[in-house]
Amino acid sequence: MIVALIIACEVGFWVLLAAGLALRYLAKMPRLGAAVLLCEPLMELVLLVVTTLDLKNGAEPDWKHGLAALYIGYTVAYGHYTVTWLDGHAAYRLAGGPKPAGPGYGKARARHEWKLWVRTVIAAAVALALLQVAIWYVGDAGDVSSLRGWQSGALRAAGIHALVAAAYTIWPSRAPAAPGAAEERRLARTER
Repeated sequence: MIVALIIACEVGFWVLLAAGLALRYLAKMPRLGAAVLLCEPLMELVLLVVTTLDLKNGAEPDWKHGLAALYIGYTVAYGHYTVTWLDGHAAYRLAGGPKPAGPGYGKARARHEWKLWVRTVIAAAVALALLQVAIWYVGDAGDVSSLRGWQSGALRAAGIHALVAAAYTIWPSRAPAAPGAAEERRLARTER
């Protein structure tokens, strides 16, 4: 049941997001669209309550409970960012708004990656806290090794993301050459 609820929450996230953006930009109902978008955190609350009730009713803690904690952590850290990012793109595509700026290149891209890493750390911290509460809640009555494994996984994800951000810092990305720049360089070499 927990897995089905996680899937339903994920599908619900995208359905509410699409409906909210459609109401805002296609139906020209920005307030109703914003109200629909504000309903998204309720799904995570439902998932948290159902997961807690499942453990309370004697379910053995396993991978489903760990996945629910990671999903909630991810949504807390990246949910608003995702909605804002998609809202900017919808405003550009559907309402003639300004084109959203990308992450950029070089130092700007490295800063962007470190900001995303902070979000990953927040997601991991939320998941770690929820998993620890579940471990304390179950106590000695059950096997909590699966939940501890998910805690390790959350820490590994934050560590891997730090390596990605560090790679962008050490080896900054370069902006692509302007169209025709390669041809100009080739002509300059042949003229020498």
